[in-house]
Amino acid sequence: MSKIIIIGGGLAGLAAAYRLSDEHHVIIVEKNDVIGGMALSYHIDEHTDGHVNGHNADYYIEKYYHHFFSSDTELMGLIDELGLAGRLQWIKGTTGYYWSGRAYPMNTPLEILKFPPMSMLDIFRLSMLVLRTKLVRDVRSYDDMTAGEWILKIAGSGVYNNFFQPLLNSKFGSNADRVSAAWLLGRVKIRSDRGAEGERLGYMRGGFHHLIAALADSIREKGGRIITGNGVVEILMEEERVSGVKLEEGTLSCDTVISTVPPVTLASLVEPGIPGFDPGAINYQGTCCALLGMSKPLMTDGTYWLNIKADVPFGALIEHTNFMPASDYAGEHLLYIASYFQDYDDPLYTWSEDEVIGIFLDGLEKLYPDFDRSAILWWELGRDPLTAPVYETGYAERILPYRTGVDGLYLAGMFSEANYPERSMNGSVRAGYDAAEAVVHGV
Repeated sequence: MSKIIIIGGGLAGLAAAYRLSDEHHVIIVEKNDVIGGMALSYHIDEHTDGHVNGHNADYYIEKYYHHFFSSDTELMGLIDELGLAGRLQWIKGTTGYYWSGRAYPMNTPLEILKFPPMSMLDIFRLSMLVLRTKLVRDVRSYDDMTAGEWILKIAGSGVYNNFFQPLLNSKFGSNADRVSAAWLLGRVKIRSDRGAEGERLGYMRGGFHHLIAALADSIREKGGRIITGNGVVEILMEEERVSGVKLEEGTLSCDTVISTVPPVTLASLVEPGIPGFDPGAINYQGTCCALLGMSKPLMTDGTYWLNIKADVPFGALIEHTNFMPASDYAGEHLLYIASYFQDYDDPLYTWSEDEVIGIFLDGLEKLYPDFDRSAILWWELGRDPLTAPVYETGYAERILPYRTGVDGLYLAGMFSEANYPERSMNGSVRAGYDAAEAVVHGV
């Protein structure tokens, strides 16, 4: 039985540990006080630390908005294996687009036809683009073309300027013009489970906290360990192979390390010069995501996901309780305010939490003049400068392998093949599984 250390307690690390802990001694090391990575949850109760304005609740809600798709077979299989299939919910996810002072629903063909900035010809071209995307078998062949170039070629400037460009800008900022068509095709394909009334999305009743907790329980029951609040500061080597890790407090010996942290973070833990490993090959961007608990809804038309073309410091509003019932959350209404940033100097990262929340609320009032700040019961703000890769042209050639050129060092995460050309919870689960398979077979 070999000893395996997994750096990072997100979905990829947990999935790898889940697969390996039957036959190996596995230790997950997570620098934060709680596991879950991008899938971790807030525990909202009367004892919640932070920005609470007196409420009586007790529930979990994800730090960053999450749902899954009908094609996410590994994730659904894992949920079933852990005995959580009864929590699966399939729900219509309604969408809208804020343009020129109002929100337009974008669910049915008739609603899309009524979207003012796009002509009938543009709507037809958009439909043909979606249909054409569904027929593409190998999105990798579009990796060297930008998303903008492909949209303009297939659907024209009206569709690009009035529909896709605001979405690309809100998600990728200054990197929008470098994002590959492969990413766009992958994203459209993954979101293709759409009927006449909207998109069919999956969620776990009670939240993905249950998935994370069940994975941790299973790993521990099989003899694995999970260390939190004590991050890895160095991967130790002996005779050109991995021998252990140095933590903020203490050291651990091992035969194998699986790193799930971003490549630039891994580069700070190892000696430079890993064969075939370039920490700068994959650029990452950051996420700034506020979560408001409110006494009443913001989007009273029932919209779950609202994309925004307006002069506000965020690109989307996701009203979770227009997706799942507010009764699951002590009657509170939950609203995510989502934005991305491209560098460490961005105000969304450098400003204080109160300052960021302040400009977010100013933006809400600009979009919804009747928005009442007194309806806010509490708020939380999640920020991380390294949350996701930027899928630039040529990305496919820079995907990192599961096995590195260092004996005993393996990789898994959002940068893995399983998360190309679009990251997802399912992709992270599959990346963990694939890394575990590579460890077992030494490939």
